Amino acid sequence: MLAARELSVTGRLSAISAELAPGAITAICGPNGAGKSTLLSCLAGLLKPDGGEVLLGGTRLAAMPPRERARAMGYLPQSPEVAWDVSVEVLVSLGRLPWPKADKLAPAGDTGEAIEQALAALDLQDLRHRPVSQLSGGERARALIARVLAGEPRWILADEPLANLDLGHGAALAAGLRNQALEGRGVVLVLHDLATAMNHADRVLVLDRGSLVAQGPPAEALAAPVIGRVWGVTARWLGEPGSRALAIG
Repeated sequence: MLAARELSVTGRLSAISAELAPGAITAICGPNGAGKSTLLSCLAGLLKPDGGEVLLGGTRLAAMPPRERARAMGYLPQSPEVAWDVSVEVLVSLGRLPWPKADKLAPAGDTGEAIEQALAALDLQDLRHRPVSQLSGGERARALIARVLAGEPRWILADEPLANLDLGHGAALAAGLRNQALEGRGVVLVLHDLATAMNHADRVLVLDRGSLVAQGPPAEALAAPVIGRVWGVTARWLGEPGSRALAIG
């Protein structure tokens, strides 16, 4: 369990409390400036809150050694930077840094297998030797997500991971993240696309101006009255569960 207890960040978050379950996809939604990325950074242990705490399996995240935390959590920021013009394969392999080969606590799969699985999951095998500078925006996004998967974390936290992907690769990644959840990992995603959250998340947290204003199953947290109150638009859901579309106006 990943839990937030009364998290506060001055001017950005106000007393956020929520419990996120492993084996499920949790979406964090809200308008621009609602505090979504701030909350995700706190959950990843990258931003120290001014008040409250984050617990991972009952242990205070702030008290965990950095390497242990890196093994437990894979984090993808909204605008990740790549400092060196390495190949896709080398970039993905950097996800293995928390797991030295000699480490007896490393997952059962060896490093090579983990990298190959990550490349395959994001359809990157044919691009493995291409320098990052020669990738399109969507290809680069896929490579960065693969780097997270290569670390075999127990929790995957990603800020707008689908934003730069085309329709086919976006659908494939959504299915891949569902598979990660089915294998027992916790998946936490910041999403602007409410239809993606409705169709793919198990639970949704809705933030507005730094406060948690709704949480629960997507059909409840993203009900039309909530959307009207938070986003200020008249909306209705069309279609069947799992393939719903949001009509505005």
